[in-house]
Amino acid sequence: MRPDANGPDEPVSIKRPSAAHGALCFGGNLALIALGLFVFGVSLHILLFACLIWTGVHSRLLGYDFPAIRGMMSDGISRALPAIYIFLLIGLVIAAFMQSGTVAALIYYGLDLLSPMWFLVAGLVLCSLMSVATGTSWGTAGTLGVVLIGIGGAMGIPLPLVAGMIVCGATFGDKLSPVSDTTNLAAMSAGTSLFRHIGSMLYTTVPAFVLSLLIFTVLGLRYAGNALPTAAIVEIQQALLSSYNLNLLMTLLPLLVMLTLSLRRFSAEVSMTASIVVAVLIATLYQGQSPVTVLNNLWSNQTGTTGITSLDELLGRGGMLSMSWTLLLSLMALALGGMLFAAGFLQALLQGLIARLKSTVSLVASTIGAGILGNMGMGEAYITIILNSQLFRQAFEKKGIDNAVLSRSVEEGATMSTGLIPWTTAGAFYAATLGVPVLDYLPYAFLNYLNPLISIAMATLGIGLLSSVKKN
Repeated sequence: MRPDANGPDEPVSIKRPSAAHGALCFGGNLALIALGLFVFGVSLHILLFACLIWTGVHSRLLGYDFPAIRGMMSDGISRALPAIYIFLLIGLVIAAFMQSGTVAALIYYGLDLLSPMWFLVAGLVLCSLMSVATGTSWGTAGTLGVVLIGIGGAMGIPLPLVAGMIVCGATFGDKLSPVSDTTNLAAMSAGTSLFRHIGSMLYTTVPAFVLSLLIFTVLGLRYAGNALPTAAIVEIQQALLSSYNLNLLMTLLPLLVMLTLSLRRFSAEVSMTASIVVAVLIATLYQGQSPVTVLNNLWSNQTGTTGITSLDELLGRGGMLSMSWTLLLSLMALALGGMLFAAGFLQALLQGLIARLKSTVSLVASTIGAGILGNMGMGEAYITIILNSQLFRQAFEKKGIDNAVLSRSVEEGATMSTGLIPWTTAGAFYAATLGVPVLDYLPYAFLNYLNPLISIAMATLGIGLLSSVKKN
Protein backbone atom coordinates (compact mmCIF):
# COMPACT_ATOMS: atom_id res chain seq x y z
CA MET A 1 0.00 0.00 0.00
CA ARG A 2 1.42 3.35 -1.00
CA PRO A 3 1.51 6.22 1.48
CA ASP A 4 -0.62 9.24 0.78
CA ALA A 5 1.11 12.23 -0.75
CA ASN A 6 0.29 14.28 2.38
CA GLY A 7 2.82 12.48 4.52
CA PRO A 8 5.00 9.38 4.60
CA ASP A 9 3.42 8.10 7.83
CA GLU A 10 -0.20 8.48 6.81
CA PRO A 11 -1.23 5.36 4.83
CA VAL A 12 -4.41 5.69 2.88
CA SER A 13 -6.97 2.97 2.27
CA ILE A 14 -7.25 1.90 -1.36
CA LYS A 15 -10.81 1.15 -2.47
CA ARG A 16 -11.90 -0.90 -5.46
CA PRO A 17 -14.35 0.85 -7.79
CA SER A 18 -17.97 -0.23 -7.91
CA ALA A 19 -19.63 -1.16 -11.18
CA ALA A 20 -21.33 2.27 -11.23
CA HIS A 21 -18.01 4.02 -10.64
CA GLY A 22 -16.38 1.96 -13.38
CA ALA A 23 -19.17 2.87 -15.79
CA LEU A 24 -18.92 6.55 -14.88
CA CYS A 25 -15.15 6.69 -15.38
CA PHE A 26 -15.10 4.62 -18.56
CA GLY A 27 -18.19 6.32 -20.00
CA GLY A 28 -16.71 9.74 -19.26
CA ASN A 29 -13.64 8.88 -21.32
CA LEU A 30 -15.75 7.75 -24.26
CA ALA A 31 -17.88 10.90 -24.03
CA LEU A 32 -14.82 13.15 -23.95
CA ILE A 33 -13.38 11.50 -27.05
CA ALA A 34 -16.66 11.30 -28.96
CA LEU A 35 -17.74 14.89 -28.28
CA GLY A 36 -14.28 16.37 -28.72
CA LEU A 37 -13.48 14.46 -31.90
CA PHE A 38 -16.79 14.42 -33.75
CA VAL A 39 -18.56 17.54 -32.45
CA PHE A 40 -15.85 20.07 -31.66
CA GLY A 41 -12.94 18.79 -33.76
CA VAL A 42 -10.40 18.83 -30.91
CA SER A 43 -7.04 17.14 -31.45
CA LEU A 44 -7.07 13.50 -30.38
CA HIS A 45 -3.85 13.94 -28.39
CA ILE A 46 -5.44 16.70 -26.29
CA LEU A 47 -8.57 14.60 -25.77
CA LEU A 48 -6.47 11.74 -24.44
CA PHE A 49 -4.73 14.19 -22.12
CA ALA A 50 -8.18 15.21 -20.84
CA CYS A 51 -9.02 11.52 -20.36
CA LEU A 52 -5.83 11.06 -18.34
CA ILE A 53 -6.89 13.89 -16.04
CA TRP A 54 -10.44 12.50 -15.74
CA THR A 55 -9.25 8.98 -14.94
CA GLY A 56 -6.54 10.32 -12.62
CA VAL A 57 -9.14 12.20 -10.58
CA HIS A 58 -11.26 9.06 -10.27
CA SER A 59 -8.19 7.04 -9.26
CA ARG A 60 -7.42 9.62 -6.59
CA LEU A 61 -10.97 9.22 -5.27
CA LEU A 62 -10.19 5.54 -4.75
CA GLY A 63 -7.24 6.50 -2.56
CA TYR A 64 -4.31 6.31 -4.98
CA ASP A 65 -1.72 9.06 -4.62
CA PHE A 66 0.14 10.62 -7.55
CA PRO A 67 3.20 8.30 -7.42
CA ALA A 68 0.84 5.32 -7.59
CA ILE A 69 -1.10 6.84 -10.47
CA ARG A 70 2.13 7.59 -12.32
CA GLY A 71 3.22 4.01 -11.70
CA MET A 72 -0.02 2.72 -13.25
CA MET A 73 0.57 4.80 -16.36
CA SER A 74 4.19 3.67 -16.60
CA ASP A 75 3.16 0.02 -16.26
CA GLY A 76 0.63 0.45 -19.08
CA ILE A 77 3.36 1.77 -21.36
CA SER A 78 5.92 -0.86 -20.34
CA ARG A 79 3.55 -3.73 -21.21
CA ALA A 80 3.47 -2.55 -24.81
CA LEU A 81 7.18 -1.79 -25.26
CA PRO A 82 7.53 -4.46 -28.00
CA ALA A 83 4.86 -2.63 -30.01
CA ILE A 84 6.68 0.66 -29.51
CA TYR A 85 9.94 -0.86 -30.77
CA ILE A 86 8.13 -2.09 -33.87
CA PHE A 87 6.60 1.38 -34.33
CA LEU A 88 10.05 2.87 -34.71
CA LEU A 89 11.33 0.03 -36.90
CA ILE A 90 8.37 0.27 -39.27
CA GLY A 91 9.20 3.91 -40.02
CA LEU A 92 12.79 2.87 -40.76
CA VAL A 93 11.68 -0.10 -42.90
CA ILE A 94 9.43 2.07 -45.07
CA ALA A 95 12.13 4.69 -45.64
CA ALA A 96 14.79 2.05 -46.32
CA PHE A 97 12.54 0.26 -48.82
CA MET A 98 11.93 3.58 -50.57
CA GLN A 99 15.66 4.28 -50.78
CA SER A 100 16.56 0.80 -52.04
CA GLY A 101 14.01 0.91 -54.85
CA THR A 102 11.96 -1.96 -53.37
CA VAL A 103 8.71 0.00 -53.38
CA ALA A 104 9.48 1.55 -56.77
CA ALA A 105 10.04 -1.92 -58.28
CA LEU A 106 6.81 -3.28 -56.84
CA ILE A 107 4.89 -0.34 -58.30
CA TYR A 108 6.69 -0.62 -61.66
CA TYR A 109 5.93 -4.30 -62.14
CA GLY A 110 2.60 -4.13 -60.33
CA LEU A 111 1.20 -1.72 -62.91
CA ASP A 112 1.79 -4.43 -65.53
CA LEU A 113 0.30 -7.29 -63.52
CA LEU A 114 -2.68 -5.82 -61.64
CA SER A 115 -5.88 -4.70 -63.35
CA PRO A 116 -8.45 -2.44 -61.65
CA MET A 117 -11.10 -5.17 -61.87
CA TRP A 118 -9.06 -7.69 -59.86
CA PHE A 119 -6.93 -5.25 -57.89
CA LEU A 120 -8.93 -5.45 -54.63
CA VAL A 121 -9.15 -9.24 -54.66
CA ALA A 122 -5.47 -9.69 -55.54
CA GLY A 123 -4.47 -7.11 -52.93
CA LEU A 124 -6.49 -8.85 -50.22
CA VAL A 125 -4.91 -12.23 -51.01
CA LEU A 126 -1.39 -10.76 -51.17
CA CYS A 127 -1.75 -8.89 -47.86
CA SER A 128 -3.23 -11.99 -46.22
CA LEU A 129 -0.38 -14.21 -47.40
CA MET A 130 2.27 -11.71 -46.33
CA SER A 131 0.75 -11.17 -42.90
CA VAL A 132 0.45 -14.94 -42.32
CA ALA A 133 4.08 -15.39 -43.37
CA THR A 134 5.47 -12.54 -41.27
CA GLY A 135 2.98 -12.51 -38.40
CA THR A 136 2.80 -8.72 -38.42
CA SER A 137 -0.10 -6.63 -39.64
CA TRP A 138 1.95 -3.47 -39.24
CA GLY A 139 4.81 -4.82 -41.33
CA THR A 140 2.33 -5.81 -44.05
CA ALA A 141 0.62 -2.41 -44.07
CA GLY A 142 3.92 -0.55 -43.90
CA THR A 143 5.45 -2.35 -46.89
CA LEU A 144 2.99 -4.04 -49.24
CA GLY A 145 0.17 -1.75 -48.07
CA VAL A 146 2.08 1.38 -49.05
CA VAL A 147 2.71 -0.10 -52.50
CA LEU A 148 -0.96 -1.03 -52.99
CA ILE A 149 -2.06 2.47 -51.95
CA GLY A 150 0.19 3.87 -54.67
CA ILE A 151 -1.01 1.46 -57.36
CA GLY A 152 -4.69 1.77 -56.37
CA GLY A 153 -4.50 5.55 -56.45
CA ALA A 154 -2.88 5.43 -59.89
CA MET A 155 -5.75 3.23 -61.10
CA GLY A 156 -8.39 5.65 -59.84
CA ILE A 157 -9.70 3.38 -57.08
CA PRO A 158 -10.80 5.32 -53.95
CA LEU A 159 -8.06 5.22 -51.33
CA PRO A 160 -10.41 4.49 -48.37
CA LEU A 161 -11.54 1.35 -50.20
CA VAL A 162 -7.94 0.32 -50.87
CA ALA A 163 -6.97 1.01 -47.25
CA GLY A 164 -9.92 -1.04 -45.99
CA MET A 165 -8.79 -3.96 -48.14
CA ILE A 166 -5.23 -3.66 -46.81
CA VAL A 167 -6.41 -3.62 -43.19
CA CYS A 168 -8.53 -6.73 -43.83
CA GLY A 169 -5.60 -8.67 -45.27
CA ALA A 170 -3.13 -7.43 -42.67
CA THR A 171 -5.45 -8.32 -39.79
CA PHE A 172 -6.17 -11.78 -41.24
CA GLY A 173 -2.57 -12.86 -40.79
CA ASP A 174 -2.11 -11.04 -37.50
CA LYS A 175 -4.98 -13.15 -36.17
CA LEU A 176 -4.04 -16.53 -37.66
CA SER A 177 -0.28 -16.62 -38.12
CA PRO A 178 1.64 -18.93 -35.75
CA VAL A 179 4.38 -16.27 -35.61
CA SER A 180 1.99 -13.45 -34.70
CA ASP A 181 2.44 -11.96 -31.24
CA THR A 182 -1.31 -11.50 -30.64
CA THR A 183 -2.04 -15.09 -31.73
CA ASN A 184 0.52 -16.48 -29.29
CA LEU A 185 -0.55 -14.08 -26.52
CA ALA A 186 -4.23 -15.03 -26.82
CA ALA A 187 -3.46 -18.77 -26.71
CA MET A 188 -1.16 -18.36 -23.72
CA SER A 189 -3.52 -16.05 -21.79
CA ALA A 190 -6.55 -18.32 -22.32
CA GLY A 191 -4.67 -21.48 -21.39
CA THR A 192 -4.83 -23.35 -24.69
CA SER A 193 -2.23 -24.55 -27.18
CA LEU A 194 -1.22 -22.32 -30.09
CA PHE A 195 -2.42 -24.61 -32.86
CA ARG A 196 -5.66 -25.50 -31.11
CA HIS A 197 -6.28 -21.76 -30.87
CA ILE A 198 -5.57 -21.32 -34.59
CA GLY A 199 -7.77 -24.31 -35.46
CA SER A 200 -10.60 -22.83 -33.43
CA MET A 201 -10.30 -19.49 -35.23
CA LEU A 202 -10.54 -21.16 -38.64
CA TYR A 203 -14.20 -21.97 -37.93
CA THR A 204 -15.15 -18.30 -37.98
CA THR A 205 -12.33 -16.57 -39.84
CA VAL A 206 -12.47 -18.60 -43.06
CA PRO A 207 -16.19 -17.84 -43.71
CA ALA A 208 -15.56 -14.16 -42.93
CA PHE A 209 -12.59 -14.11 -45.31
CA VAL A 210 -14.57 -15.76 -48.11
CA LEU A 211 -17.41 -13.26 -47.68
CA SER A 212 -14.94 -10.37 -47.71
CA LEU A 213 -13.35 -11.77 -50.85
CA LEU A 214 -16.75 -11.91 -52.56
CA ILE A 215 -17.58 -8.35 -51.50
CA PHE A 216 -14.27 -7.02 -52.85
CA THR A 217 -14.86 -8.97 -56.08
CA VAL A 218 -18.22 -7.25 -56.57
CA LEU A 219 -16.79 -3.84 -55.68
CA GLY A 220 -13.90 -4.41 -58.07
CA LEU A 221 -16.32 -4.78 -60.97
CA ARG A 222 -17.17 -1.09 -60.59
CA TYR A 223 -13.63 -0.17 -61.55
CA ALA A 224 -13.18 -2.58 -64.45
CA GLY A 225 -13.08 0.38 -66.84
CA ASN A 226 -10.61 2.37 -64.74
CA ALA A 227 -7.46 1.04 -66.36
CA LEU A 228 -4.93 3.81 -66.81
CA PRO A 229 -4.29 4.95 -70.37
CA THR A 230 -1.16 3.39 -71.79
CA ALA A 231 0.52 6.77 -71.93
CA ALA A 232 -0.04 7.37 -68.21
CA ILE A 233 1.32 3.94 -67.29
CA VAL A 234 4.39 4.48 -69.44
CA GLU A 235 4.93 7.92 -67.88
CA ILE A 236 4.92 6.50 -64.35
CA GLN A 237 7.16 3.58 -65.26
CA GLN A 238 9.63 5.79 -67.12
CA ALA A 239 9.72 8.18 -64.18
CA LEU A 240 10.59 5.29 -61.87
CA LEU A 241 13.26 4.02 -64.26
CA SER A 242 14.86 7.44 -64.39
CA SER A 243 15.25 7.50 -60.61
CA TYR A 244 16.04 3.87 -59.73
CA ASN A 245 17.79 0.77 -61.04
CA LEU A 246 14.91 -1.69 -61.02
CA ASN A 247 16.46 -5.12 -61.28
CA LEU A 248 13.73 -7.21 -59.69
CA LEU A 249 15.91 -9.64 -57.72
CA MET A 250 18.16 -6.91 -56.32
CA THR A 251 15.39 -4.50 -55.34
CA LEU A 252 13.21 -7.19 -53.74
CA LEU A 253 16.09 -8.60 -51.69
CA PRO A 254 15.26 -6.56 -48.52
CA LEU A 255 11.67 -7.84 -48.61
CA LEU A 256 12.83 -11.42 -49.22
CA VAL A 257 15.21 -11.16 -46.24
CA MET A 258 12.38 -10.01 -43.97
CA LEU A 259 10.03 -12.77 -45.20
CA THR A 260 12.68 -15.48 -44.89
CA LEU A 261 13.68 -14.55 -41.35
CA SER A 262 10.02 -14.26 -40.31
CA LEU A 263 9.26 -17.73 -41.69
CA ARG A 264 12.26 -19.06 -39.76
CA ARG A 265 10.58 -17.62 -36.65
CA PHE A 266 13.03 -14.86 -35.92
CA SER A 267 11.44 -12.03 -33.94
CA ALA A 268 9.85 -9.17 -35.88
CA GLU A 269 12.51 -6.79 -34.56
CA VAL A 270 15.36 -8.95 -35.88
CA SER A 271 13.67 -9.54 -39.25
CA MET A 272 12.98 -5.85 -39.75
CA THR A 273 16.44 -4.74 -38.67
CA ALA A 274 18.10 -7.19 -41.08
CA SER A 275 15.92 -5.96 -43.95
CA ILE A 276 16.81 -2.33 -43.12
CA VAL A 277 20.54 -3.12 -43.22
CA VAL A 278 20.19 -4.91 -46.57
CA ALA A 279 18.08 -2.07 -48.00
CA VAL A 280 20.65 0.55 -46.92
CA LEU A 281 23.44 -1.42 -48.60
CA ILE A 282 21.43 -1.70 -51.82
CA ALA A 283 20.56 2.01 -51.74
CA THR A 284 24.23 2.97 -51.45
CA LEU A 285 26.02 0.26 -53.45
CA TYR A 286 23.43 -0.46 -56.16
CA GLN A 287 21.28 2.68 -56.40
CA GLY A 288 24.37 4.89 -56.03
CA GLN A 289 23.03 7.17 -53.33
CA SER A 290 25.20 8.95 -50.80
CA PRO A 291 25.46 6.97 -47.53
CA VAL A 292 24.89 10.18 -45.55
CA THR A 293 21.73 10.97 -47.54
CA VAL A 294 20.38 7.45 -47.09
CA LEU A 295 20.99 7.48 -43.34
CA ASN A 296 19.42 10.92 -42.92
CA ASN A 297 16.39 9.74 -44.89
CA LEU A 298 15.95 6.94 -42.39
CA TRP A 299 15.21 9.66 -39.86
CA SER A 300 13.07 11.88 -42.13
CA ASN A 301 12.56 10.65 -45.67
CA GLN A 302 12.53 13.24 -48.45
CA THR A 303 10.09 13.31 -51.35
CA GLY A 304 11.04 11.50 -54.52
CA THR A 305 12.50 13.14 -57.61
CA THR A 306 10.52 11.46 -60.41
CA GLY A 307 8.74 14.66 -61.40
CA ILE A 308 5.25 13.21 -60.78
CA THR A 309 3.89 14.88 -57.64
CA SER A 310 1.70 12.05 -56.33
CA LEU A 311 4.43 9.49 -56.96
CA ASP A 312 7.08 11.66 -55.29
CA GLU A 313 4.89 12.03 -52.20
CA LEU A 314 4.48 8.28 -51.98
CA LEU A 315 8.21 7.65 -52.38
CA GLY A 316 8.90 10.21 -49.64
CA ARG A 317 7.00 8.33 -46.95
CA GLY A 318 8.59 6.70 -43.96
CA GLY A 319 11.41 7.54 -41.60
CA MET A 320 11.53 7.39 -37.83
CA LEU A 321 10.20 10.96 -37.54
CA SER A 322 7.07 10.02 -39.51
CA MET A 323 6.00 7.80 -36.61
CA SER A 324 6.16 10.58 -33.99
CA TRP A 325 2.43 11.51 -34.22
CA THR A 326 1.45 7.88 -33.87
CA LEU A 327 3.97 7.14 -31.13
CA LEU A 328 2.89 10.08 -28.97
CA LEU A 329 -0.75 9.11 -29.36
CA SER A 330 0.05 5.51 -28.47
CA LEU A 331 2.01 6.47 -25.35
CA MET A 332 -0.92 8.51 -24.05
CA ALA A 333 -3.44 5.76 -24.87
CA LEU A 334 -1.26 3.15 -23.17
CA ALA A 335 -0.86 5.33 -20.06
CA LEU A 336 -4.64 5.72 -19.93
CA GLY A 337 -5.11 1.98 -20.35
CA GLY A 338 -2.63 1.29 -17.57
CA MET A 339 -4.65 3.44 -15.18
CA LEU A 340 -8.00 1.92 -16.14
CA PHE A 341 -6.55 -1.57 -15.75
CA ALA A 342 -4.59 -1.16 -12.52
CA ALA A 343 -7.26 0.85 -10.69
CA GLY A 344 -9.84 -1.76 -11.70
CA PHE A 345 -12.35 0.44 -13.53
CA LEU A 346 -12.80 -1.87 -16.52
CA GLN A 347 -12.90 -4.99 -14.34
CA ALA A 348 -15.60 -3.42 -12.17
CA LEU A 349 -17.60 -2.59 -15.28
CA LEU A 350 -17.39 -6.12 -16.67
CA GLN A 351 -17.49 -8.43 -13.66
CA GLY A 352 -21.09 -7.59 -12.84
CA LEU A 353 -22.01 -8.35 -16.43
CA ILE A 354 -20.13 -11.68 -16.44
CA ALA A 355 -21.99 -12.86 -13.34
CA ARG A 356 -25.30 -12.41 -15.19
CA LEU A 357 -24.34 -14.32 -18.31
CA LYS A 358 -26.42 -17.49 -18.61
CA SER A 359 -26.14 -18.73 -22.20
CA THR A 360 -23.18 -19.67 -24.35
CA VAL A 361 -24.22 -17.09 -26.93
CA SER A 362 -24.27 -14.26 -24.40
CA LEU A 363 -20.89 -15.37 -23.06
CA VAL A 364 -19.25 -15.37 -26.50
CA ALA A 365 -20.91 -12.08 -27.49
CA SER A 366 -19.92 -10.42 -24.22
CA THR A 367 -16.31 -11.56 -24.56
CA ILE A 368 -16.18 -10.03 -28.04
CA GLY A 369 -17.91 -6.86 -26.87
CA ALA A 370 -15.54 -6.56 -23.92
CA GLY A 371 -12.62 -6.75 -26.35
CA ILE A 372 -13.98 -3.80 -28.30
CA LEU A 373 -14.63 -1.83 -25.11
CA GLY A 374 -11.19 -2.71 -23.81
CA ASN A 375 -9.54 -1.39 -26.96
CA MET A 376 -11.58 1.78 -26.80
CA GLY A 377 -10.58 2.36 -23.21
CA MET A 378 -7.00 1.11 -23.14
CA GLY A 379 -5.85 1.78 -26.70
CA GLU A 380 -3.91 -1.46 -27.13
CA ALA A 381 -4.96 -5.01 -28.00
CA TYR A 382 -2.19 -6.64 -25.94
CA ILE A 383 -3.60 -5.41 -22.63
CA THR A 384 -7.17 -6.18 -23.69
CA ILE A 385 -6.28 -9.77 -24.64
CA ILE A 386 -4.65 -10.45 -21.28
CA LEU A 387 -7.41 -8.77 -19.24
CA ASN A 388 -10.34 -10.43 -21.03
CA SER A 389 -8.74 -13.86 -20.86
CA GLN A 390 -8.46 -13.41 -17.10
CA LEU A 391 -11.98 -12.03 -16.68
CA PHE A 392 -13.85 -14.62 -18.77
CA ARG A 393 -11.78 -17.79 -18.33
CA GLN A 394 -13.63 -19.05 -15.28
CA ALA A 395 -17.03 -18.46 -16.89
CA PHE A 396 -16.03 -20.48 -19.99
CA GLU A 397 -14.66 -23.32 -17.88
CA LYS A 398 -17.81 -23.45 -15.72
CA LYS A 399 -19.90 -23.97 -18.85
CA GLY A 400 -17.54 -26.68 -20.12
CA ILE A 401 -16.52 -24.66 -23.19
CA ASP A 402 -13.06 -25.30 -24.57
CA ASN A 403 -10.48 -22.61 -23.75
CA ALA A 404 -9.76 -22.35 -27.49
CA VAL A 405 -13.23 -20.83 -27.89
CA LEU A 406 -12.31 -18.27 -25.23
CA SER A 407 -9.05 -17.43 -26.99
CA ARG A 408 -10.90 -17.15 -30.31
CA SER A 409 -13.58 -14.86 -28.85
CA VAL A 410 -10.94 -12.70 -27.16
CA GLU A 411 -9.14 -12.21 -30.49
CA GLU A 412 -12.36 -11.53 -32.37
CA GLY A 413 -13.07 -8.67 -30.00
CA ALA A 414 -9.57 -7.33 -29.44
CA THR A 415 -7.48 -8.12 -32.53
CA MET A 416 -10.25 -7.49 -35.06
CA SER A 417 -11.37 -4.15 -33.64
CA THR A 418 -8.06 -2.53 -32.77
CA GLY A 419 -7.49 -1.18 -36.30
CA LEU A 420 -11.00 0.32 -36.42
CA ILE A 421 -10.58 2.69 -33.46
CA PRO A 422 -8.69 5.93 -34.27
CA TRP A 423 -6.88 6.24 -30.93
CA THR A 424 -5.58 2.68 -30.60
CA THR A 425 -1.97 1.98 -31.51
CA ALA A 426 -3.06 0.00 -34.58
CA GLY A 427 -5.64 2.55 -35.76
CA ALA A 428 -3.19 5.41 -35.41
CA PHE A 429 -0.50 3.39 -37.20
CA TYR A 430 -2.70 2.44 -40.17
CA ALA A 431 -3.91 6.01 -40.60
CA ALA A 432 -0.37 7.40 -40.51
CA THR A 433 1.14 4.74 -42.76
CA LEU A 434 -1.59 4.48 -45.40
CA GLY A 435 -2.47 8.17 -45.35
CA VAL A 436 -6.19 7.43 -44.90
CA PRO A 437 -8.09 8.31 -41.67
CA VAL A 438 -9.52 5.37 -39.75
CA LEU A 439 -13.12 6.58 -40.06
CA ASP A 440 -12.69 6.77 -43.84
CA TYR A 441 -11.53 3.18 -44.33
CA LEU A 442 -13.63 1.69 -41.52
CA PRO A 443 -16.73 0.95 -43.69
CA TYR A 444 -14.55 -1.12 -46.05
CA ALA A 445 -12.73 -3.24 -43.44
CA PHE A 446 -15.31 -5.98 -43.99
CA LEU A 447 -13.34 -8.85 -42.46
CA ASN A 448 -12.84 -6.98 -39.21
CA TYR A 449 -16.53 -6.70 -38.38
CA LEU A 450 -17.89 -9.72 -40.28
CA ASN A 451 -15.68 -12.07 -38.26
CA PRO A 452 -17.17 -11.17 -34.83
CA LEU A 453 -20.71 -11.26 -36.25
CA ILE A 454 -20.15 -14.71 -37.77
CA SER A 455 -18.68 -15.90 -34.47
CA ILE A 456 -21.81 -14.85 -32.58
CA ALA A 457 -24.06 -16.39 -35.24
CA MET A 458 -22.18 -19.69 -35.06
CA ALA A 459 -22.41 -19.69 -31.26
CA THR A 460 -26.17 -19.21 -31.62
CA LEU A 461 -26.32 -22.28 -33.88
CA GLY A 462 -23.98 -24.25 -31.64
CA ILE A 463 -21.32 -24.59 -34.34
CA GLY A 464 -17.60 -24.64 -33.64
CA LEU A 465 -17.87 -24.52 -29.83
CA LEU A 466 -15.38 -27.40 -29.41
CA SER A 467 -17.41 -28.64 -26.46
CA SER A 468 -19.43 -31.69 -25.50
CA VAL A 469 -21.76 -29.39 -23.60
CA LYS A 470 -24.80 -28.33 -25.56
CA LYS A 471 -25.65 -24.69 -25.96
CA ASN A 472 -28.20 -23.42 -23.45
